[in-house]
Amino acid sequence: MWTIEPLTAQADLDAVLAIEHASFTSPWTREMYLAEFENQGISHFYLAKTPLGEIIGFCSFWRVLDELHINNLAVAPQHRRGRAATALLARVLADGAKMGAKRATLEVRNSNQPALRLYERFVFTVAGIRKGYYTNPVEDALILWKESLP
Repeated sequence: MWTIEPLTAQADLDAVLAIEHASFTSPWTREMYLAEFENQGISHFYLAKTPLGEIIGFCSFWRVLDELHINNLAVAPQHRRGRAATALLARVLADGAKMGAKRATLEVRNSNQPALRLYERFVFTVAGIRKGYYTNPVEDALILWKESLP
């Protein structure tokens, strides 16, 4: 149903930014994403596209040594609950393993129940709390780890 592929054209960044702004209260800026493009070999971006090529979701992550750090995973509001996030995360974890990563981590708002359910399905577990990590509103982050990649 969804095509999952690496982001290769900066022209697709407008769609990513639109989803970012619709999904997060403190969204990353264009400049932050452009800086990530300079981090080749570490920063990676995957897109979820409809059969017609519309970008409806994305995941950005870093691969550092044998770990993946998932920075952002979001799906456009009108496409949520359609399993695009599941497809994105499955592909990121599988490709991360092919890149040599053995485990993955991320932070998620304590109140983000849909995201927590997604990560639980992928056997991420809570390893700690970052107090006051998020702003707008201030909220703790749960630190999640998945100890073995597929």
